[in-house]
Amino acid sequence: MKSFKRIPKFIPELDPGFMPISLQNREYREALALEDEKVDVKVAIVGPKGFVSTTKLQIFPDSADKNEDNIQYVERLVKSLIWVKGGYKVIFAGPNYIGQHLKMAYTIGGERDFDVVFMRDVYDREFEIEITDYDNVPESNEQVKKLGRNLEGYRIGFDAGGSDRKVSAVVDGEAIYSEEVVWHPKITKDPEYHYQGILDSVKRAAEKMPRVDAIGISAAGIYIDNQVRAASLFRVIPKEDFEKRVKNIFYDVAANIGDVPIEVANDGDVTALAGAMSFQENCILGIAMGTSEAVGYVDKNGNITGWLNELAFVPVDYSENAIMDEWSLDRGVGVSYFSQDAVIKLSPNAGIDLDENLSPADKLKVVQNLMEKNDERAKKVYENIGIYLGYSLAYYSDFYDINKVLLLGRVVSGKGGDILIEKANEVLKVEFRELYDKIELITPDEKMKRVGQSIAAASLPNLSK
Repeated sequence: MKSFKRIPKFIPELDPGFMPISLQNREYREALALEDEKVDVKVAIVGPKGFVSTTKLQIFPDSADKNEDNIQYVERLVKSLIWVKGGYKVIFAGPNYIGQHLKMAYTIGGERDFDVVFMRDVYDREFEIEITDYDNVPESNEQVKKLGRNLEGYRIGFDAGGSDRKVSAVVDGEAIYSEEVVWHPKITKDPEYHYQGILDSVKRAAEKMPRVDAIGISAAGIYIDNQVRAASLFRVIPKEDFEKRVKNIFYDVAANIGDVPIEVANDGDVTALAGAMSFQENCILGIAMGTSEAVGYVDKNGNITGWLNELAFVPVDYSENAIMDEWSLDRGVGVSYFSQDAVIKLSPNAGIDLDENLSPADKLKVVQNLMEKNDERAKKVYENIGIYLGYSLAYYSDFYDINKVLLLGRVVSGKGGDILIEKANEVLKVEFRELYDKIELITPDEKMKRVGQSIAAASLPNLSK
């Protein structure tokens, strides 16, 4: 923001220009609280089946020195809400100059072209920004889908990973059979490969039980009504083949087994559910830092919300020089701060030379190996990511009620993960004491590892429906 640049008490040494959104927004709101006059704004995110998520906020009155800040404050919030909640329409009530900015940005060919096309493809309808009067913006109507914790009967839990697929045969909550199979879905264009691979795993589990009552599926991506809408597993499959063979791939597999009930959920949500089942606590935000930032959430009632939770595209840094995500072409979004991309980005600044011929995963391994040897340069990399996390959790808490943050993925494994968590806790303690007293950062325990992703997935379908 132009007028609000609060200096963090923890400056990442390898990225000194970092301007955490949580701090800048706090300064914006504190300055606004001192103003006699404020402008009311209302934003609604509209999704399928009557879903509406409405946010009310206030901004500064129209003035030459505050309009730019107002635009950035509102636009970054709208961007965040789109990717946290998910929807095909934004209804905006507020100053016309902000509404027109949103309309120009969120259109085909506009600054947020990626967001518009992505949401259009996910929801099968054109994305739009609607400008209206304050009283015409609908109130929230967020239906929560109650998934998981159903363990009765003979179930199959399937977890579709990018490098292996896992399956479990689960009888009344106990896994009687589990198997992992290496596969390569991200680089295979033939949808038959994917279908036969999934079917093979599910059939192997089915053979271990007298019958199959339900199939629960965990997979990276976005799923609506158990249909595949966007998923990295199928990213190289041609669009025509995707529509014909992939969109209903899990229904097709279930039909082959005997047309049993299925439930498909994002793997981030299933991970958070596994954590909630293991720790017997709700309000869990799961963050997996690997090839991207995968996120899931279990609310206060123990439910998966059905939100997108795509925090990889939610901004966390206001800096004009923040790194640009190569896919979304936006600056300062989560994937660049909480994935292997962050390690790779920061390493040269720490004096670590990474061979350009190495894959991103192998570059991460180089830094991890240095960390295991207590290399000070590698330590700085993880400390910086910990600073990012501490400040960003404060922003995420604007959208989620969080008691525990479950941290997973290759980036948080080993000694580097311990340093990352320690630094994030330090930031919370000093800058956001109220959150430090409330939020606990955890990693999977042995019980959760035993429960596992595929068993949590098996619990998704509700047989009483």
